[in-house]
Formats: sequence, structure tokens, C-alpha cells
Amino acid sequence: MAEKSCDLVVIGSGPGGYVAAIRASQMGMKTIIVERDALGGVCLNWGCIPTKALLRTAEVYTNMKHAADFGLKAEGIGFDLDAVVKRSRGVSAQMEKGVGFLMKKNKIEVVKGTARLEKGSAAPGVKVKTDKGEETIKAKHVILATGARARTIPQAGLEPDGKFIWTAKEAMVPDVMPKKLLVIGSGAIGIEFASFYNALGADTTVVEMVDRILPAEDAEISKFAEKQFKKQGMNILTSASVEKLDKGKDAVTATIKTKDGKTETVEADRVILAIGITGNTEDLGLEDLGVKVDRGHVTVNEWLETGVPGLYAIGDLVGPPWLAHKASHEGVLCVEKIAGVKGLHPMNVTHIPGCTYSNPQVASVGLTEAKAKEQGYKVKVGHFPFMGNGKAVALGEAEGMVKTVFDEKTGELLGAHMIGAEVTELIQGFGLARSMEGTEEDLMHAIFPHPTLSEMMHEATLDAYGRVVHV
Repeated sequence: MAEKSCDLVVIGSGPGGYVAAIRASQMGMKTIIVERDALGGVCLNWGCIPTKALLRTAEVYTNMKHAADFGLKAEGIGFDLDAVVKRSRGVSAQMEKGVGFLMKKNKIEVVKGTARLEKGSAAPGVKVKTDKGEETIKAKHVILATGARARTIPQAGLEPDGKFIWTAKEAMVPDVMPKKLLVIGSGAIGIEFASFYNALGADTTVVEMVDRILPAEDAEISKFAEKQFKKQGMNILTSASVEKLDKGKDAVTATIKTKDGKTETVEADRVILAIGITGNTEDLGLEDLGVKVDRGHVTVNEWLETGVPGLYAIGDLVGPPWLAHKASHEGVLCVEKIAGVKGLHPMNVTHIPGCTYSNPQVASVGLTEAKAKEQGYKVKVGHFPFMGNGKAVALGEAEGMVKTVFDEKTGELLGAHMIGAEVTELIQGFGLARSMEGTEEDLMHAIFPHPTLSEMMHEATLDAYGRVVHV
């Protein structure tokens, strides 16, 4: 059995793991990363990146169908599903190679195999099963970054089968274009897939158990989004649940309990389960070490420590929000804490932007209006519509809204919520304001370029204080 030693072992090479490894290498630590699949993890290979490639295809296709609105002519518009999927997979493959390059550049050894923890004299030891046998790695510190997988419904007949009932992974590489699609769950994953398939012509139904779609978002944004999706032809059922799925020869019949207590049936060629994710905690040896696992996620403190000396956990493995950029930030924070960097601050989850890349896009940071009021704030709220912005109108993207929530007492920006074209690119401006404890004065005195979509951020701030200009 081969044996290696290093300063840090990172198990998992997703956006949390590989970023942690790079930061550790930058700080002079000898680092080994263990990965059983492709570098980049689920995000790069089966999540964030390939879905954005699919959604870009849907966006271009939608624009082509509206060519006449721009004075253009486009005839015989169609798509090749195999080519659409091939492009998406190619984007992921290119990015995976990029992560491999970064590992070499930063002198990080990559061990391909399945890792399991065992008790060590200081930090846990890491035993890796590879194609060539078994390796043991001894390190001063170990970071778990094993990510998560799709949560399934523990009910007979609702389990993914790879044919009729898909998880996100199967939905990214469809064997056929569904004529009728049922999406169970309306969080970011469910809505993104619903948006993609609906744009390409699938008759799409979304079922959500709570009383509104995108339930993590501000209520006004959820309402606006539902209106837009319905306008695009989606059938959306809220306060509803799928009671059973009956599989036929070529389709599935879903029995749905609606909010009035009645039942209705929906027939679909394919069903996508998008009801959340659960951490990959199995077969790591956590039980033997006494690591606490709660509802499928590893429990850590504000410094990502598990309570076992020398063992840390980051990213989707430790729970919501399940976001790649949150995982990357945790990876850097964890490594810098290990290295003894002074002046560190624990991560503030209200500084983390959330994005949904549907059409229209949705983005937010900080507290919703309701959450702010629940926490005792007296708030000032501003709005600005896309139709009042020259750039949005010129783009042909006049449907949307920017909403701001301020603390009336201090002027602190408590939250910002956006829906419309490119808001996933705009939200970081508000994210920066949150991180820097910005106030309404900071945003009012900032000069926003014209004509840009970003001007709406300024106007929504002005509106909260009765100074809006362009409506």
C-alpha cells in the first residue's frame, strides 16, 4: 500500500474543493486533492455550467423566434437536440480541462479514487481506493468537499428511473425532447429546467408544494415571475403536491392534489424531480470519527470545523444555501483559518447573492421585505420597472423590476431583489454594497453609466426615499 504525506488533503474537486486547494497552495501548503469523478464536481460537469449552456441556447432560440421585433428576418427556425446537448457537454469538458490546468499550475497533486477517513494521530488519515490499488495519505488537515446530490421523494412510484422520471443529471442529457413535461419543485433548479424545456416547445407544468414559486425569493418577485412564466405558456400549480405517478408505455400520468383539496391528473412524457439536494455523507467513515450529520449534511461551526481535530467540511455538504460561490468562499475562509490569517470574519449568509438563470432571470441578496420586518426592522422600500429604463427598452427586454429594502433608521441596504434581463450580472453591485455595509447615501451618490441596466439600481434606491427620477 502506497503512503503519502502532505499539509492538506481536500476530498472533492468542486468549486469549494479546488478553490480551497489552490488557496492552500498559494499559502505554501503541500496539497493533495482526491476526486473520484471529473475535476470540477457536479457544478462544472452536471450543474451550474452545462445548464447555463442549455439556457443560453434557449435564449438565442427565443430571440430568433422574435427576429421580426428587431427588423430582422429568420425563417425555418428549429433546433437539433443532440447538437444542443453536445454543445453543453463540450462547454463542461473545456472547463474541466481548465481545472486540471490550474491543479498543475499550482503544483497540486490529484489522486483519482474514492476516499474514506480513518482515525489518525492528529488529523484523520485518508485511505483512497484507486484503479491501481489503495493509497494512504497522512496530512495535518483534511477538508471534506464531497458536495451533494439530488434529493428524491421517499415514496413508491416517485423514484427516479432514468427514463420517465429524471433528476437534474438526466434532464441535462435528454434522449428525447418531451412534448409534455412535469417539473416537481420550483426552486432555482426546477425553474431553470422548466424555462429551458418550455422555450424549446415542451408543454410544461410546474408543481410546487408551498403557495408560490421560487419560495426563497421576495414575494413580489415570485409573483412577477409566475406571471411571466404563465405568459410564456407554463402551467403552474402552487400549494399542490404529486400524490402518485402511474407509468404507461410511453408516458406518465401524475395525480396531483391541488390547493382546494381536489385532485387532478397531468400526463407527461417526462418528469423532473427538483425538490432540493442532500449531502454526500455516505461511505466516508464519518460515523467512526463521531462527525455529526444532521438531515443529510455535515454539521460545522462558523469556521467550517467539524469538531474532529484537523477535519473540516465546506460547500453543499454542509447545507444551504447550495451555491457554488458560497462553497468557494468557504474553501478560502477555511484554508486561511487553518493558516492562521488574522482579521478573518465568519461568512455572513445575507451577503451571498442568489441567482436563477431562467427567462426572465431572478437575482437577490440580503433580506426580503418580509424577513426584514420579521426581524424588527422598520423599512423603506423602493421599486423601479424595466420599462422605465432606456437600455432595457432598446434590448427588447422591458419586462422586469428592481426592488430595494433599506433600514429606515440607519439607511443600511438590507436587501435587493431583481427580475429581468441580466440581473444575475447586476446583483453583485448590491452584493458589494451589502458587504461594505453600504447605505442609501452611498448608492445615491454613486454615478451609474448611461445607458445601462445598472441605472435601475440607482433609481430603485432613489424611489425608496421619494426621489425617483424616471417614473
